[in-house]
Amino acid sequence: MQLKMDGVEFSYGSIPILKNVNLELQPSEILGILGPNGSGKTTLIRCMNGILTPQQGSIILDAEEVSKMSRKEIAKNLGYVPQNASSERNGPTVFEVVLMGRRPHIIWEFGEHDNEIVWKAMEEMDVKTLANCDFGTLSSGQAQRVLMARAIAQEAKVLLLDEPTSNLDVKYQIEVMRTVHDIAHKKNVSACAIIHDLDLAMRFCDKIVLLHEGRIVAAGSTLSVLNSENIKCVYEVDAIVDTVYGRPRVMIV
Repeated sequence: MQLKMDGVEFSYGSIPILKNVNLELQPSEILGILGPNGSGKTTLIRCMNGILTPQQGSIILDAEEVSKMSRKEIAKNLGYVPQNASSERNGPTVFEVVLMGRRPHIIWEFGEHDNEIVWKAMEEMDVKTLANCDFGTLSSGQAQRVLMARAIAQEAKVLLLDEPTSNLDVKYQIEVMRTVHDIAHKKNVSACAIIHDLDLAMRFCDKIVLLHEGRIVAAGSTLSVLNSENIKCVYEVDAIVDTVYGRPRVMIV
């Protein structure tokens, strides 16, 4: 499934946030959205998902405008993991939270097939043992993995991930991104992920969009975008990109 943004602009009141954003996400691709705080990354993801409506431009999902799709159609195709898990804490159990991902696929009630998908998603995110826990009692890292499991259970064709590795230790950062990589390349699913760790993006993303003050300053293959010049321009820090232990790595100096 292809996702395309063409000339997208968004403002909060008189404050422009996104300025003439153009990008394409192809099937089985992992697209990293990178940029400093306040560059418009979360707003970009929310426009993709139809949570926010751009003032200009279009967002096309396989030839259909997202703005003209029903919420159920959007939920069937776009799986969204928000940045802040605390806003989702309303008292349900972990199993119930993950089961919510199946709602776009049911007509009357959940069935055994839905339960199987939910348990498998929880296993992939290593949260099966938390199934009966109150979601509101989880740590931030645990809650983030539960929301990832919910998105997986949703079986959407495009995953929109707003900082999916935030609040996670190094082990789970790698495991979450490895799971996203496997889902994308084995199930023909696309993923768009906001990532702050440049080296993590270098390791797992196929393409990068680099945002600065609401504009795309560089876009393309990961190696072509994550170079010393672009990193210096956007983040105002010096970095070296070099091959270490058999793969390209970003090192801040």
